[in-house]
Amino acid sequence: MASSVFFLCLILCISSFSVSFSGIVLLPLTHSLSKTQFNSTHHLLKSTSTRSATRFHGHHQRRQVSLPLSPGSDYTLSFTVGSNPPQPISLYMDTGSDLVWFPCSPFECILCEGKYDPSTATPLPKIHKNATVSCKSPACSAAHSSLSSSDLCAISRCPLESIEISDCSSFSCPPFYYAYGDGSLIARLYKDSLSIPTSAHPSLFLPNFTFGCAHTTLGEPIGVAGFGRGLLSLPAQLASFSPQLGNRFSYCLVSHSFDQDRVRRPSPLILGRYDEEEKDLGNDRTGFVYTSMLENPKHPYFYCVGLEGISVGKRTIQAPETLKRIDRRGSGGMVVDSGTTFTMLPAILYGSVVNEFERRVGRVHERASKVEEKTGLAPCYYYDKVVNVPAVVLHFVGNKSSVVLPRRNYFYEFVDGDKKRKVGCLMLMNGGDEEELSGGPGATLGNYQQQGFEVAYDLETRKVGFARRHCASLWDSLNRG
Repeated sequence: MASSVFFLCLILCISSFSVSFSGIVLLPLTHSLSKTQFNSTHHLLKSTSTRSATRFHGHHQRRQVSLPLSPGSDYTLSFTVGSNPPQPISLYMDTGSDLVWFPCSPFECILCEGKYDPSTATPLPKIHKNATVSCKSPACSAAHSSLSSSDLCAISRCPLESIEISDCSSFSCPPFYYAYGDGSLIARLYKDSLSIPTSAHPSLFLPNFTFGCAHTTLGEPIGVAGFGRGLLSLPAQLASFSPQLGNRFSYCLVSHSFDQDRVRRPSPLILGRYDEEEKDLGNDRTGFVYTSMLENPKHPYFYCVGLEGISVGKRTIQAPETLKRIDRRGSGGMVVDSGTTFTMLPAILYGSVVNEFERRVGRVHERASKVEEKTGLAPCYYYDKVVNVPAVVLHFVGNKSSVVLPRRNYFYEFVDGDKKRKVGCLMLMNGGDEEELSGGPGATLGNYQQQGFEVAYDLETRKVGFARRHCASLWDSLNRG
């Protein structure tokens, strides 16, 4: 019996490492847009803009984990956990957090009416109690914001004499509390196998994967696959098994403009580095534009970059100094975030961008003030046939680090149901003044503005890259390869 178990483990481990040497692993990011939960486009946009602002301001709280809860942010990954039997889970993919966690049975979701029905939901994983993580583990300290192992073992009731001689390995890591936007959770750390279905290979198998298991949450029944810069993130744990897979990942979000018919194809999530010359990318051979990551001492798991300015038409607006660097209090920089929908800018920069838009567009088209009130977006304009809007370019810190945004990434056009008139809105938001943003990021680059780009996170060179892509075609090209 023992020999057969050993042989099975050997096969699983060999299959996992064979995947790691094949270059890349391609995973599908699933995106769902439900029009049924919104009674109008105004309602959808208002919900999305409100959630974007809530998540952004949640980034400024040290003990908050901001979850991607808004439509337009729910890019999900599928996994199976355990092996006896394997149990399926679906999690939000989130570069703004550094922990993988999900609901476990038994589970209670407080204030989750309309989000979670135990009678119809997929059965939740049951994790064996023997799979808990020790209070002495570095993972336990990481989950508790770097609290010392002695403190954590004391909380777990390890006797003093055992703490003094570091003999508390049999005591479990205590539960941890996370807060986010408008909810919270309590979870425990466990270790078990994690299997990730891929597009072409056998499933990527990760033994002894550390994750959080939540039995109680407030307001959110779906877990998160954290891709941030932390010890417990999925890339960090993957790197311990296969550095070439874990040290670089990228995704390409299919452009949807809140049209559910456009997200029937998956958005590719790519683990590892592929050779662009070897892949038939068709007209998508645009090279990457890179900018360096900034270190944030207060929020070390964020992917922060520096923003030099924003061009609106032919005018370049300089960003405030706080966006170009991060101070020792953790203030400044721009977070590249897969879990926030709309880009958030500091008030002074946002105001300058809006003024230039108003100067270029407002003199020709009527301002739609009532639409602005109903959507949380501004400025919005009524138009009859065509509205000419200036080009928008993001200038990141670094030589040749400018990114030209497609029009659909920053200007959303729809029909105002009240007046039956065409209207267009700027899809950038006011994040608040400098005092409000103290102790956290000065801006966030949202996933709506990232659509139609392959966004690469190179953890070895500590750079973030952007390349224009047709994401559905990229999925097909990489699958053929």
